[in-house]
Amino acid sequence: MSQAQQQNLTEGGNTAFHNFVNDFAHIDDPLERRRLALQKIDEAAFGWYHIKAILVAGVGFLTDAYDIFAINLGVSMMSYVYWQGHMPSSTTTLLKVSTSVGTVFGQVGFGTLADVVGRKKIYGLELIVVIVTTILQCTAGQSPAVNFVAILTTYRIVMGIGIGGDYPLSSIITSEFSTTKWRGAIMGAVFANQAWGQILGGIIAIILVAAYKGDLEGANTGLECGLECQRACDQMWRILIGFGALPGLIALYFRLTIPESPRYHLDVNLELNQTLTAGSVDSIPTDDEKKPQFNTTVHSIGPEQTTRDIENLEGKKPKVSFRDFCHHFGQWKYGKILLGTAGTWFMLDVAFYGLALNSAVILQTIGYASSNNVYQKLYNSAAGNLILICAGSLPGYWCSVFTIDIIGRKPIQIMGFVLLTALFCIIGFAYDKLSDSGLLALYVLCQFFCNFGPNVTTFIIPGEIFPTRYRSTAHGISAASGKIGAIIAQTALGTLISHNCARDGKPENCWLKHVMQIFALFMLVGTLLSFLVPETKRMTLEEIAEKYHDEVDPSKMRRVESSENESVDEQRIHSESV
Repeated sequence: MSQAQQQNLTEGGNTAFHNFVNDFAHIDDPLERRRLALQKIDEAAFGWYHIKAILVAGVGFLTDAYDIFAINLGVSMMSYVYWQGHMPSSTTTLLKVSTSVGTVFGQVGFGTLADVVGRKKIYGLELIVVIVTTILQCTAGQSPAVNFVAILTTYRIVMGIGIGGDYPLSSIITSEFSTTKWRGAIMGAVFANQAWGQILGGIIAIILVAAYKGDLEGANTGLECGLECQRACDQMWRILIGFGALPGLIALYFRLTIPESPRYHLDVNLELNQTLTAGSVDSIPTDDEKKPQFNTTVHSIGPEQTTRDIENLEGKKPKVSFRDFCHHFGQWKYGKILLGTAGTWFMLDVAFYGLALNSAVILQTIGYASSNNVYQKLYNSAAGNLILICAGSLPGYWCSVFTIDIIGRKPIQIMGFVLLTALFCIIGFAYDKLSDSGLLALYVLCQFFCNFGPNVTTFIIPGEIFPTRYRSTAHGISAASGKIGAIIAQTALGTLISHNCARDGKPENCWLKHVMQIFALFMLVGTLLSFLVPETKRMTLEEIAEKYHDEVDPSKMRRVESSENESVDEQRIHSESV
């Protein structure tokens, strides 16, 4: 390999994320190297390589969902250690919402960094943050000098930053390495690991409760939970939370050794501009070097062609900057897309996280209501939630995965919002008339159409619809908007379910039906905002950027100019022969 070819080699690459740029390192022309690398990615048949990429990217969402779900179960366990089974509602809300607060900062921060310094330098760092803070949570304890809730909340906020970073990074990296035909299914499968994370959390909790059954079942109330019972609960929540670090450790190597995305490396990174700016004849590949290793045609390039490429790209390729970001999305035809992705994610997450407000009633319906007995309460909480996830969330995720590249992103999202609007209206306006089985059916349907609908599509579309230079930033902003909606649902709307119930002598959660009506309004607005989002089914990322952001595809420009030159040559030969 020549010295010039060695200069074209890039670092990174593993069995989950292949280094496509190095496959064409023998081609010195960066535009042709880019075209061949992207063509190989876009036209590849779905295979084992994509499955490994799904597992590596998806383990982050499995860990994220596990950590968030585990704290819901862990709160009940630690309440017997420090509060005799009755943790204050403000403390419960603080521990659950703290992760979401950190997630907002992580989504925006890591999303921006991935566009500034590249995907490779950042990917894996967010997982390290999650792993370290998960382990630290297991070591937290009460002392005269340290408040247990304060230190645990701090750890969960920092963990949330790492979890937030996984949203834009895993989305855009999966998008940029996926085959065009099944890109939606691959991204959906990555996101669907959230369901497996919740299921894993429920299974681990059930195993722990069963293992410590002898220490728990003798305590019929929190006051009766003595030293052995408290020790068991203390060990259980630490094991439950700490187990969340294991999946991340398995995938960490593959994330740290990822190659830089060919799209970022050759579109945004300085390598393209530096190579083109050189513009010397020395950079022109020889005849042997121009032989492709992929089923395509490589056009001959002369000094005049290289000069034209430099002039065209310098004039048409925008410079990455905060000013350009504001200028680009400040235009309605581009900004409305960001408004659509961020707005729909916000609307969805208000109701998605608000569904938990109904969980206590639903668990009672299926016979898994809380019990005074410590063992029964912990077992029912884990088993009941596990049943609800398997009944609604899991099938919803995978229905999206199997149909999103056939039906399309936009139809599934609009369908989901419309059906959720109807379902929340039924629950809200007919709440007092619904039977237990009817309420259960509606709850499961809401879970199903959240996931066979906007919960999956709001994650996928931002990873495809924006140009490469701002794809991660825009996805992070969209995801953060959703998490802000989740915080509102968990705090402001969560307190409304018991609004004036005690004062008016009404039963607990008397305002729940009105909260469901509010959620229906959010779903209606989400339906309307969905019309701002274009369809991206079976389009390459470059075609999407060209159609919806007026981006110039350098490789396409090269092919057009080459065709024009060949046409001129043919006319000249014809005229000479005449």
